[in-house]
Amino acid sequence: MTITDRLNATKAALALAATDSKRDLKDITLICVTKTFSTHEIEPLLEAGHRVFGENRVQEASGKWPSLRASYPNLELHLIGPLQSNKTREAIETFDTIQSLDREKLAYAIAEEISRSKKHPKLFVQINTGAEPQKAGTLPQEADKFIKICRETYNLKLEGLMCVPPVNEQAAPHFALLREIACRNNLTQLSMGMSSDFEIAIQLGATFVRVGSKIMGQRDYVT
Repeated sequence: MTITDRLNATKAALALAATDSKRDLKDITLICVTKTFSTHEIEPLLEAGHRVFGENRVQEASGKWPSLRASYPNLELHLIGPLQSNKTREAIETFDTIQSLDREKLAYAIAEEISRSKKHPKLFVQINTGAEPQKAGTLPQEADKFIKICRETYNLKLEGLMCVPPVNEQAAPHFALLREIACRNNLTQLSMGMSSDFEIAIQLGATFVRVGSKIMGQRDYVT
């Protein structure tokens, strides 16, 4: 299968999951995750009409997406990996959406850069639903307080929540927890679900699903 074949197959599976869940497909956005892949490998997806992409690293994204954006100005780029506060300016310059807001130091840095640049990326708070020490995200029991700080102290407009469930656990309880936190904080956007579990995420209310290997194929990580 070509990369565009995999994209089309993924979109068909997403549409079926939406139908099975009695959801409107227009309410669910597919983010194609292109970390480690080159502009040459991404271009067929752009030529096929896909416009929403996700990257994990600011430096990698800022090196390859400006040239693609020059040719395809209507694309939408999401940062879905951890963000260091000293990379905030570069992140806001590069990304349309930041999904990994997870601590007050970063909230402060984002607010300062928004004030300076007058750019307003969409913002998602990342929740570490599995309380994994090696993973980014605010803890579920601290989420309400952190969301309030973002809104009231730093005047940040939040779009929704994001999570990455532990790989060795069932995803559904984590997606349900994310939805619960979002509901009580009046947030409507949920970024959850990846290649192996996006159908479950759609059943539980995902509005963004982040699919990488199912479309891009296996990655070659440089060690």
